[in-house]
Amino acid sequence: MNNDELQQIVETVSEKWFRLPFRHKAKFNSRLRTTGGRYLLRSHNLEFNRKHYEQFGMDELIGIIKHELCHYHLHIQNRGYKHQDRDFKLLLSQVGGSRYCQVVPGQRRVEAIKHTYECAGCGSKYRRKRRIDTSRFVCGKCRGGLVKIS
Repeated sequence: MNNDELQQIVETVSEKWFRLPFRHKAKFNSRLRTTGGRYLLRSHNLEFNRKHYEQFGMDELIGIIKHELCHYHLHIQNRGYKHQDRDFKLLLSQVGGSRYCQVVPGQRRVEAIKHTYECAGCGSKYRRKRRIDTSRFVCGKCRGGLVKIS
């Protein structure tokens, strides 16, 4: 699939599900790694990750297109277009768009948990990527001291 075919699909999905025209550009962006697509606020263009289409097929791509079109149409109408806004959540559920996209194998870097701390008071465990200064920070539940386990 090339960018012209993607543009046509986005326009069709916009007309069918939103009953509104899509008047900007849609294209694949090979630099996207951790997301299926994105809506550009200034230009109103949409960009999509080609690997999601190649790995998971047309149904996954349509779900991502619906998600990005929710951002697009709500922003154009000066309504809540962000993920936490009620307008966005309502419109996304009405059109059946995907809330999250699937993870493409090898795209997201998983960082290892290197440091584990335990509360001396309540025994809660805290796993962190970065080291914590135990003289400055305390347990968020009981305010007890933290002890490094590993």
